Amino acid sequence: MTLQRPELLALFVLLGVITFALRASFVLLQDRVTLPASIRRALTYVPSAVIAAIVTPALLEPSGVTLANVDVRYLIAPVAILVAWRSKNVVITIVFGMTALWILTALAGG
Repeated sequence: MTLQRPELLALFVLLGVITFALRASFVLLQDRVTLPASIRRALTYVPSAVIAAIVTPALLEPSGVTLANVDVRYLIAPVAILVAWRSKNVVITIVFGMTALWILTALAGG
């Protein structure tokens, strides 16, 4: 297979390097740069915002996997919200939600 558009490959590699450098800079510079308290406080909300950005479109778009004509995600979402509220742990919420999704999807035959 020959590469028909090498400039696209170069662009993808460059974008990957830039993205990696941006993300790595936070890790590599964290001891040398002191962020203001307001920025540090705002950064504590990033994981919750990312989860909301991932989950919301998935809930609003019908999947076709149903259990008694109810999309299984609508059954899992309130329980996952409760788990997130009680545990205050994103990882526990994701593990619980995905496990429940897989189980209910298997039960629904999807």
